[in-house]
Amino acid sequence: MIKNISIAILLLISSGLMAQKPDSVKAPKILKEYNLSHDFSEEVSMPFDTVFSLFHRSKVADRYSSLNASLGNYGLPFYQLNFFDRISDPDKFLYNYYYPLMHLPDNAIFMNTQTPFTELEWTFAGPKETSEQTFRVRHTQNVNRFLNFGLIYDIVYSLGQYNYQRAEDKTFTLFTSYTGPKYKLYVSAGINSIISHENGGVQTVTDLSKFAFNKIRDVPVNLGSLNLATSTLKNRNLLIVQRYELTSNPVGTPDSLRKKHSGFLGLSGTFSHIFILETNSRTYSDKSPASGFYDTILITKAITFDSLYSRNIKNTVRFDFTTDETRKFRLGGGVGIRNELFRYYSIIPVHYLVHTNNALLNRNDNVLVGRLYNNIGEKFRWIATGELYITGYRAGDFNFDGEIDKSFDFKKGRASWLITGSMANRQPSFWFDRWGGNYFAWTNNFSKEFRIDVGTKFSYPARKTEIKFNYAIIHNYTDFDSTAHPSQYSGGISVLAVSIKKEIKVWKFHFVNDVLIQKTSNVYILDLPLGAIRSAVYFEHLFKFASTGGKLNFQIGAEGMYNTLYHPYNYMPATGRFYRQDLVTAGNYPFLNAFINFKVKRTRVFLMMDHLNAGSTGFNYDMIPGYPMNIRMFRYGLAWTFYD
Repeated sequence: MIKNISIAILLLISSGLMAQKPDSVKAPKILKEYNLSHDFSEEVSMPFDTVFSLFHRSKVADRYSSLNASLGNYGLPFYQLNFFDRISDPDKFLYNYYYPLMHLPDNAIFMNTQTPFTELEWTFAGPKETSEQTFRVRHTQNVNRFLNFGLIYDIVYSLGQYNYQRAEDKTFTLFTSYTGPKYKLYVSAGINSIISHENGGVQTVTDLSKFAFNKIRDVPVNLGSLNLATSTLKNRNLLIVQRYELTSNPVGTPDSLRKKHSGFLGLSGTFSHIFILETNSRTYSDKSPASGFYDTILITKAITFDSLYSRNIKNTVRFDFTTDETRKFRLGGGVGIRNELFRYYSIIPVHYLVHTNNALLNRNDNVLVGRLYNNIGEKFRWIATGELYITGYRAGDFNFDGEIDKSFDFKKGRASWLITGSMANRQPSFWFDRWGGNYFAWTNNFSKEFRIDVGTKFSYPARKTEIKFNYAIIHNYTDFDSTAHPSQYSGGISVLAVSIKKEIKVWKFHFVNDVLIQKTSNVYILDLPLGAIRSAVYFEHLFKFASTGGKLNFQIGAEGMYNTLYHPYNYMPATGRFYRQDLVTAGNYPFLNAFINFKVKRTRVFLMMDHLNAGSTGFNYDMIPGYPMNIRMFRYGLAWTFYD
């Protein structure tokens, strides 16, 4: 299927390039691209994503966090090296290692455009028998100035350079929004299907040096111990947000000229209803449970088919108010209540000579939600949000967040300084307490995890500079220990991280740096690389062709990624979880790439030699023990946009 899609795209692009007119490179009339705030109470603008610079960084996972540790094949589980980029929400437990690849309610994207917009993006890497392919199509258009429809479809189909590590990820979202003067509606539906073939890793990493690159598929893996083992994750979700404003705005006037008709005592308000439906299922199958990879069998030696299922329904009703928006001093807030209904299903193993039982459990919660904010002019604001679980399974949980944002105008443009803080007390995921399968089963009653975060960020886009500082104190930190079972550390752990993003330009040479420095107070419970860096240096030039009037934007350069030694997580196929280990270190290895990017009118293209130094700087290029990264491969891709 992927092959047919690729051929069709190439034919379409070839014909399209011939058909493009010289004046067809006009900018798309995109009014805005945005998502909703974490409490779904307001729109948050996003930069429109058709970036050319460093286009070879095409992986969606790297756009979420630029430094990741993976199983060596794109589309398989991975985690972020930056501790503060990791997904810790208990409700996202089953898919937190895939989160950046998925379309979900809290990352739903909406758009508003004056002309239909379509983008096709396709990448290909490696020889046919071990190829990695990605494909994305997104389309959006307005029916009128208030009503918009759109869709995004992503495919990752990666065979992997080592035996039986194929990843087949298909994620889709359909979204629509209606933003009238009084009534607003946001709807997003997502379908995510992720299939991961589990080979258990290579048997011995030192074997890598014994095989030529064209024979790398012959490196022995634990496939004999894991007989056609496969993990499947399926997610279905629906988000519906309805907002009705009690004030009216004159239709057809720019936002800056709108005049609010204030309500009672100079206030205006909005009633909102937020509905979220989400189902998750994870299955794990293995045709030979007794082949030796697992030392414990709880249900049957004949075949493994573990299954977990969860469903949650969340309904929120809230009222938000604000003072006159035309005034310099603006105060606002909101209050509401949310009801949560959860259903969990899993197997309860009994000794395989007897039988097994199935567990179907229901949980519910009632949550008070609120926010308060103050805007003073255009350059200063603060906001505080909070949630308090008053009854139900998570009674006593709370989460309070606050931030202060100050802007400064310099000669080169506007800079911003953001100060953040949060305090959370929450029950670990249900799956830390209950789990059942052929190889693992547990019943726990963990305490609530308490966490305090403080941070600050200075951003100066005109100078392409961003500096972030994060600090966290965690009590009852919950993860998986060296036996791949849930574990809770009753003491306190502190984590400190400083990250710097900076681009330096000298004439036509660019030096782009992404630096991370972090430290943990307890390396036995939470080990992190002290330093990590991703840097690119490239030459950029705009070619102009006087005879045809055409232009070609061109970049050529090299890129490197590196992190210091630390004890990375190990990976357990049966549960799909990363867990602690202290026997193997990873890091102190540079991954080097060479790339060319160019853009002609609406078409962006990249050519890249990935892991250029493979085999010449050692063979310790596994970021997860037993799962080496890809060897040297040629990677290329293109993106083409339509907006006529």
